[in-house]
Amino acid sequence: MVGVTWTDPRARVGGTVEVRTRATGSGTWSGWLRLADDSGQGESGAARGGTEPAWVGPSDGVEVRVTSAGKSAGKSSAGLPAGLRLDMVDPGTGGVRGMAPAAFALESTTEPTAPGTESTTPAPDGTPTPDASTTGTPSTAPTTGAPTTTAPTPTTGTPSASPSSASPSTTTSPSTSPSTSTSPSTTASPTSTAPTTAPPRPSTAPRPPITSRAGWGADESISPEDPGYLAGGRIKAVVVHHTAESNAYTCADAPKVVRGIYAYHVKQLGWKDIGYNFLVDKCGVVYEGRKGGVDQPVQGAHAYGFNSETTGISVLGTYTDAAPSPEAMTSVARIAAWKLGQYGVDPAGTTTLTAGDAGTNYFRKSWAKGAQLPFPVIHGHRDGFNTQCPGNAFYDQLGTVRSWAAGPGTAPAVKSITGANASGTTYYTKAAITVNWANPTPAALIKQYELLVDGKPVGTAAGNATSAGATLARGTHTVAVRATHISGKQITGPAATVIVETTAPTFTTKPALALRTGTVNTTAVPVTLSWKAADSNALREVRLTAPLASVYGPTVTSAAHTAKSGAATAWNMTAYDRAGNTAAASVSGTPVILQETAAAKTGTWTAKSSTSYLGGKSLTSSAKNASLTWTFTGRSAAWTVSRAATSGQAHVYVDGVKAATVDLKSSTTKYRDALWTRTWATSAKHTVKIVVVGTTGRPAVTTDGLVYLK
Repeated sequence: MVGVTWTDPRARVGGTVEVRTRATGSGTWSGWLRLADDSGQGESGAARGGTEPAWVGPSDGVEVRVTSAGKSAGKSSAGLPAGLRLDMVDPGTGGVRGMAPAAFALESTTEPTAPGTESTTPAPDGTPTPDASTTGTPSTAPTTGAPTTTAPTPTTGTPSASPSSASPSTTTSPSTSPSTSTSPSTTASPTSTAPTTAPPRPSTAPRPPITSRAGWGADESISPEDPGYLAGGRIKAVVVHHTAESNAYTCADAPKVVRGIYAYHVKQLGWKDIGYNFLVDKCGVVYEGRKGGVDQPVQGAHAYGFNSETTGISVLGTYTDAAPSPEAMTSVARIAAWKLGQYGVDPAGTTTLTAGDAGTNYFRKSWAKGAQLPFPVIHGHRDGFNTQCPGNAFYDQLGTVRSWAAGPGTAPAVKSITGANASGTTYYTKAAITVNWANPTPAALIKQYELLVDGKPVGTAAGNATSAGATLARGTHTVAVRATHISGKQITGPAATVIVETTAPTFTTKPALALRTGTVNTTAVPVTLSWKAADSNALREVRLTAPLASVYGPTVTSAAHTAKSGAATAWNMTAYDRAGNTAAASVSGTPVILQETAAAKTGTWTAKSSTSYLGGKSLTSSAKNASLTWTFTGRSAAWTVSRAATSGQAHVYVDGVKAATVDLKSSTTKYRDALWTRTWATSAKHTVKIVVVGTTGRPAVTTDGLVYLK
């Protein structure tokens, strides 16, 4: 971890401070990272001013540049505070090292890196590029393995520290670092309530899990001073921060990052303790910050001029371009809800804070000492101080954090109901259901869910649940889900209508088979399967289960199929309503092919042979009134013919009564074509007679037999 400090804790950098480091092992130099000025923050007895510290990971080289905003000709250090020093922290040992600037570079017209961005990346060989052209750039030598860059010649003006102090072998600690070695006892739980403070207040929200100072490895010997508490004894607002460093840390490294911030605040800046009250890593783990009791109104050093009425929560990382993880934001909301709930403060409300000193915020709003200023109860550091903190992306999400902390959150929405079938916005079931819901409010902020049937709870589920079951009585019901926020506030989602029925659907017309027109084969005789089904509430579908599987919608009443001739076939059907109730019905039938030779003949008929004919033979006649008559017992019949452009016409008689005159003419040649059909309600004995009309110019009629359904 690195930071830049200077002598006067109240001084501000009139320009920009940037750092880059060389990764241990790979030797690769990082891009430039801008460090925000974090000097003072109202800490009583601060020894030095400084930037926010930055976690850089294992590194063996570092380079810093400080760009002055001063305009004095010939003095590149103009506008910079005196006593500039690079401070390096080893979070494993708590050891620190100080290094002063080696030189100042000449001013030029080169623009400093924009806030929150990195400048040009290092050269491909991994060595940093010279920066002598950058305005007011003090260059510090790396701790090991210096980049092959010649230090620029100092210009007029005395550097804030002598070049000799830049020696990598020099180990410097601020003279203001506490020398007392008394180590207060630590426990495995967050700091307990100090004896001189009031008993902890109950809260409207539960306390989230918090990693104690002992848990993250705080060296209590370096901060022996007693904690301070808010003068009014109550917290009025939460100030949200980011630590403005790399987001590349792992969650396993987060305790090291916290230790590094602690060591930097205490050893380098001379603060009596870490400045923040709480810290949160990107995995959502919460760390106890300044000691004094997490359940007490401990005064931190995080919001200059407003520390005496606020608590500070900082998320590890930089959130200028990307918001923190949902886990981190959830934890911020949980801490805020708990701490504010101790004092009856609405996280979504506004509050009035008294300025402890004159100041200006990021939005260029200024005020005098003692001014009464309105703030959102949960607000960003930039609202009360001239800083980018907590980053643009995080600042834009503070509305979400307020909503999550205040409750009741977003209403849970029913997404589906297992055990029921949906039709539009209505569900149908026989009794037992499982309601599935979704809620964008994080589960950690939900105390419990309740399943409501007709407005009354019938079951509860944990805050991380997404479903619950119930058994409903017959009839129409409303089903909804109610969420209880950790604050106790409740919100109910839109209700779904569920109809419970146990009455099975019915086949108002039983399944029936009939021969239909089409090409006839011995293995595929064209048939039509017909039916009608109904339900008292809502018919869902009708399924054919044998001799093949097919599904039909609730309004479909017939389907075209084929059946094998000479084989009895059962056609089984099941009707389903939306609730899952069923009814079954079936019909059986056997298609039978009667060859033309089975007919009684009158007039002249000539036999023809071809594999295209049924059975390989057919009869043809051009003689007027020549006839063929078939007798059978069945409920459906189809006359099968061969057709061509020269085919003629025939009369069809059923049971002695003329039923139709059929024209066999076709622009294309067709064989085994079922051209005419007749179906009866029941099976009975019938005769079908065909008579040649003797059509002028095309008298020929070729017949290939009769098919009937037995």
